[in-house]
Amino acid sequence: MGRKGFYDVQGNGKRRQQQADCTSIRPNSCEGAGEKELFLGGVEPVRLTPSWENTNLPKEELNFKNVNTFETFEVDMEPPKDRYKLVFLTLVLHGVGTLMPWNMFITAKNYFVDYKLQTSDDEVSTYVTNFLPYIGYASQIPNVLFNWLNIFIQFGGNLTTRIVWSILIEVVVFVFTVILAMIDSTDWPGVFFWITISSVVILNIANGIYQNTVYGMAARLPFSYTGAVVLGSNISGTFTAVINIIAIAMAPNIRTSAIYYFITALFVLLACFDTYFALPLNRFFRYHEALYERAQKAAKRDPSKPKVPYWQIFRKASPQLFNVFMVFFVTLAVFPAVIADTCRTEENFPVPPKYFQAITCFLTFNIFAMLGNMLPGLFTWPSPRFLCIPVLLRLFLIPAFVLCHFYPVNVDRIMPVLIDSDWAYWVLTAILGITSGYYSSLAMMYCPRTVQPEHAPVAGMMGAASLITGIFTGIVFQIVCTWAVTNISFEIPGYHFPMRNCTNRVS
Repeated sequence: MGRKGFYDVQGNGKRRQQQADCTSIRPNSCEGAGEKELFLGGVEPVRLTPSWENTNLPKEELNFKNVNTFETFEVDMEPPKDRYKLVFLTLVLHGVGTLMPWNMFITAKNYFVDYKLQTSDDEVSTYVTNFLPYIGYASQIPNVLFNWLNIFIQFGGNLTTRIVWSILIEVVVFVFTVILAMIDSTDWPGVFFWITISSVVILNIANGIYQNTVYGMAARLPFSYTGAVVLGSNISGTFTAVINIIAIAMAPNIRTSAIYYFITALFVLLACFDTYFALPLNRFFRYHEALYERAQKAAKRDPSKPKVPYWQIFRKASPQLFNVFMVFFVTLAVFPAVIADTCRTEENFPVPPKYFQAITCFLTFNIFAMLGNMLPGLFTWPSPRFLCIPVLLRLFLIPAFVLCHFYPVNVDRIMPVLIDSDWAYWVLTAILGITSGYYSSLAMMYCPRTVQPEHAPVAGMMGAASLITGIFTGIVFQIVCTWAVTNISFEIPGYHFPMRNCTNRVS
């Protein structure tokens, strides 16, 4: 065969291959090749995957369809690591988000009491005296109800639906709160009060579902990840207290500082919204979801086991549920209402009157609660069996704070003061914070480990519901503290009880 014949055969072969490729890509479209031929025909499309994944995801997960389908994930492999602690930090952020609504409203107390509700109306004056307890009722009654109901009834469907809609509702309420702050409500303080209470109720219905779902999600992960949510909740208080101090120093007035608080809460909730959708892309998170779903399937295949033995789970977890409840009951019985109304009485005390409440109450408590929450990473003492002993000893903190210079607004105290020192009050606040953070973390971490792995999320959700129940019961007890100092008096022979003016309320 000559050179020309060789090229003819080779050329015919290439044309036949091109026609075959063209036909396989788009039948009946290869007539009249050239300009009409597909550009880059036959080249497989580029697939984009996150850089933190080792392998490509299926197409269903790339567009977030069926993103919660973990059944096919290989669980017999060596457990993957939480690279860069991404899942841990995400749960810390969600812990911040779960208590952000509560912290923002109680930290903005001066905005409501000294700005929006300043009036001679006797009815509104009653609201001012017990503003924090009223906010507490509006926050925690729906929170308690929906936390417990969410254990048995999954409001809003699956995990994603519950978290997404809960956060979106909270964002809308905070936008509405910012709008209210910009409106002059001088002529209708009573209406403003009830609008605020109604918005707080709606906010905490959503937050109850959100908080409970986050704890249930964390309970599917290793031991320390429930602690990450508790850590986030304590960081939330510290973060809010710092924003409070910065706003006091920089904002021209109380209203502007309150607007800063609420806008900050919006940014935090939007960050929680975004980071939740990153969790299913993480191999560590998918692996533990697969373990959980395998345990659930095994439980369903065993006819001897009930579908969800709620009573059995509650009975096994009840010692730790009691510990969670009692820690938050004692804490909320005095924080923030009693501590926030404790006065600065020493003229030479280093904290100025302007910052006394912000520093000695909110910042001190939240910093020490955050530090206490970190301690279980170093040691876990006492054991689950004996944790109730120090938890019950914390009950003595309630009378200790009542016997400090606690003067509720617009009422006269008749109970004598036994702890006549701003320094002693400040140390008690630090003790309250560090014991609250440490023992609450231990109890919440012990709680899901008291039951079988397939029931751990339910136990975690019961722990979250016990937490909210403790908060609500403590808030109810705040009014008992106010009643006690205004109605109970006693004498100790030979001892003179100090009664001083509050230097931090002097204008």
